[in-house]
Amino acid sequence: MFFLHNITFTHWIKVFESGNLWPPLKKSLTVATLTMLISLFLVVPASYAISRLGKKAKYFFVLSLFFTRMFPHVGIALPISVTFLKWDLLDTNIGLVMAHLISQLPFMTWILVSTFEAIPIELEESAAIDGASRLRTLKNVVLPVAIQGIAVAAMYVWLNSWNEFTYALYLSLSTKTMPLQIYYYVQRGGFFQQAAYSTILAIPVICITFILQRYLKSGYLGGSVKG
Repeated sequence: MFFLHNITFTHWIKVFESGNLWPPLKKSLTVATLTMLISLFLVVPASYAISRLGKKAKYFFVLSLFFTRMFPHVGIALPISVTFLKWDLLDTNIGLVMAHLISQLPFMTWILVSTFEAIPIELEESAAIDGASRLRTLKNVVLPVAIQGIAVAAMYVWLNSWNEFTYALYLSLSTKTMPLQIYYYVQRGGFFQQAAYSTILAIPVICITFILQRYLKSGYLGGSVKG
């Protein structure tokens, strides 16, 4: 009773031949990847700078990040959509990326500030004694040590953007994202198509996790500073 029987690929074939798969898949991949790359470009240097501030200033910035996370997406999605309509960014990839950055930038900063805090300042002092500039120290010393935290932050931001629903619902009109496409079949009652789309939605998640998991190693700070 509980074993597989009557296996068929009919519903998968219908999904691939319908023409409704590739536009949402392309849009979701593009938006999630751009959100991750822009977040890394902006947040990595900002998080490093915050982590090296005094305790009071650092506490102020971290508290501000938590404050921005208090607003629910559904509460600001409508004002954002009205603003983007005026800016002619409605139903565009860049508009959806900008909306995703609102929530993902504080999230990534919160992760990376903790990552850079865990890196001993003695590493930078040793590099400075050896004649390395601040920029070279950041590039050749700090970032390689922080690669684990950066990989974790990048993975979470990509996954959050990939699975995001609220902003996509307000800002995507002609071309849906993959979560919206699944929601469409849920509303229409297409159980088998819904299952096929859900499986396809999970495949990039597995791939991105597999690609970044090689950076997720324990003890990456072990032996970095000798007493």
